[in-house]
Amino acid sequence: MFRQQAIRNIGRRYATAAQSASGPQARAAVPNYALFNERLAKARSTILENKPLTLAQKILYAHLHDVSSMTSAPVAGESYLKLSPDRVAMQDASAQMAILQFMLSGMAQTAVPTSIHCDHLVEAYEGADADVARSWQTSSEIYEFLQAASQKYGIAFWRPGSGIIHQLVLENYAAPGTLMLGTDSHTPNAGGLGMLAIGVGGADAVDAMAAIPWELKAPRVMGVHLRGKLSAWASPKDVILALAGKLSVRGGTGFVVEYFGDGVDSLSCTGMATICNMGAEVGATTSVFPYGPSMARYLRATQRAGIADAADSQRAAYLSADEQVAADPARYYDEVVEIDLATLEPGYNGPFTPDLHTPRSQMASAVEREGWTDRVSAALIGSCTNSSYQDLSRAASLARQAAERGLRVAEGTEFLVSPGSEQVRATMERDGIQAAFEAIGATVLANACGPCIGQWNRDGARPPSREHNSIVSSFNRNFRARNDGNPNTLNFLASPDMVLAAALSGRLSFDPATDALRDADGNEFRLQPPAGAELPADGYAAGRAEYRPLLDHQPDQQIPIAATSTRLQPLAAFAPWDGREFANTRVLVTVQGKCTTDHISAAGKWLKYKGHLENLARNTLIGAANAAMDGAVNRVRNAVPGLQPAEGTIPDVATAYKAAGVPWLVIADYNYGEGSAREHAAMQPRFLGCNMVVARSFARIHETNLKKQGVLPLVFARPDQDYFLFASDPHELVVRTEGVAAISAADPVVTLVVDRVRDGATVETHRIECRHTMSADQIGWFKAGSALNLIASQQQAN
Repeated sequence: MFRQQAIRNIGRRYATAAQSASGPQARAAVPNYALFNERLAKARSTILENKPLTLAQKILYAHLHDVSSMTSAPVAGESYLKLSPDRVAMQDASAQMAILQFMLSGMAQTAVPTSIHCDHLVEAYEGADADVARSWQTSSEIYEFLQAASQKYGIAFWRPGSGIIHQLVLENYAAPGTLMLGTDSHTPNAGGLGMLAIGVGGADAVDAMAAIPWELKAPRVMGVHLRGKLSAWASPKDVILALAGKLSVRGGTGFVVEYFGDGVDSLSCTGMATICNMGAEVGATTSVFPYGPSMARYLRATQRAGIADAADSQRAAYLSADEQVAADPARYYDEVVEIDLATLEPGYNGPFTPDLHTPRSQMASAVEREGWTDRVSAALIGSCTNSSYQDLSRAASLARQAAERGLRVAEGTEFLVSPGSEQVRATMERDGIQAAFEAIGATVLANACGPCIGQWNRDGARPPSREHNSIVSSFNRNFRARNDGNPNTLNFLASPDMVLAAALSGRLSFDPATDALRDADGNEFRLQPPAGAELPADGYAAGRAEYRPLLDHQPDQQIPIAATSTRLQPLAAFAPWDGREFANTRVLVTVQGKCTTDHISAAGKWLKYKGHLENLARNTLIGAANAAMDGAVNRVRNAVPGLQPAEGTIPDVATAYKAAGVPWLVIADYNYGEGSAREHAAMQPRFLGCNMVVARSFARIHETNLKKQGVLPLVFARPDQDYFLFASDPHELVVRTEGVAAISAADPVVTLVVDRVRDGATVETHRIECRHTMSADQIGWFKAGSALNLIASQQQAN
């Protein structure tokens, strides 16, 4: 009964409800804009008192689960919204755990259109077809599991080699004014097509797949005013690189970033997607552009004219901010940032963090000042951020200039290109773009994530182990050791145009606007600015049939998980909370500085264990620096006398605590858990016995993931003081709580009572006030032991 009613409700969101509710989709159906406007009108006339709205607010309020149950307007940064997403998209690494959780939900099929995209498990090594074929050899167990689950639950399954999740969503599933959850932090890419697309953990995706209202803390809205038009060498990537430099990696936390102004209409749809994609790097909940002509052109070019026709009629009423907002943005946006596109300079962001911005004209002096390795060992174009037809055609125009003068990429520089999808690859091949790259020495990789997420076997092209070297990429993230496992590889993020220029010159310090190259005869010449097409003149090529989605709903399909598997493991439910205060809790580690989800749950070689929690837990926090041991990475002291190892790796000591029944917590620095949406970074600590994470501040997705898995996230009331208590000999500290037993949404205070114990005696006691941010529903997850436990019990009750 519950499932049938859920599917009827979901079906109303689409003009073609039968298709959306009954099985997998190759492309999105036309959204039911009449329903969205009906819901928005109801919200306006009741809780919102007809106040002017931003675009982001319109989409959110049009997706409120039950506005009639609300008595007042949401307060940004305080209230929680209960939303009904329209769609879910998952990549193969995160889909494994999401499916394992969904299997326990009791649902017979997904309640919203859902897709799985196999893009993370393909390792870049020899080239496109060879790498895809090898992925089937190394990951066939995972692909067969995901395919069978897709067939059973009515999910569209995109095979390895079909493309990167975000490019495929943009080409097939994104629709203006709709709401999507994706189990990847770069899901906001679809904001380039006017969709509110939000990165989440797998448990959040399961909510939507099971038609359970999804909770989001009401975001603030940051308006980014774009004026003018980009200059010849500047690209949309430079907009977000500059914005990241302005805001920092946590400056957008709690915000939806909404772009507006006359500069918007000068950008292509795929260019806007690039900008939204990297909004994750400033901590934003998501990013979005108003619907406009370039979106309409893209929809029609990708065989979705019906959506374009419907959206055209909604541009003013629903798919852009109200006129009053545009007329007085400072009044209606919580913050406004100004960017003049005409004066924007190309730049590089990095190394080791995506918000360290250096304008192109200042790069040579920065290389010298900072001691960065000037020689570029690898140049990489692609990833979900910059692998569109326009990106590749612009870069190819530079490659052709070089080839005409007999020039190839610099000696010692590896040049790799990753197309975003099979559609883009086939079109690139047909239109001579691939040939242009190969003429200067490029290797074209599979339509997959590859080096961007650490799936890169550099092998013979790799510099000696741990050697300092620089790479330039059009990727979105550049944390230490992320791409090739070498902590001394410096990754500088840039536009594909700048990457190509670095490949030809072999130098970080090269400025194509002012510096010259030498042709095959030794003559100097300068590159002319790049020129490319927004869309292919002859339309997109379809590509190979084997890369089209599998749309084969078989409700009786069995899902294979071998009992001896080292890569897949059925989930066991976490134990529910016992209703008492936490006591005798030890501090496993006091994390110093940046600690991303890459540090908490590494990718690379560990990706193969994403469906096996016990095996994956062996990498828990291996990238974390310990403030109590002078920043030593993955080293901690055992806090329990006599328990072995007395000192060891973080997962080894955590495993020892688990075996001995010792609860533990993590003390964390600012913006703990930034980066990827991977929920494993919450599930692994929970599996090993963590009951709390206490931080100076959290990244949004990770804090939610901790709540979903029954871990209590707390923030220091005095972060600049109390954190440091735990930086000195934390192995001596024993922690108990006051306020957990009576935890409520109305009272956010939880006190840590911290005893310092030496030789069995308490030598000092501190009381540390903390805050939780849990809603009433989230407290329900905590009490049940996890959100999944609560879903399963609700399903059984129905």
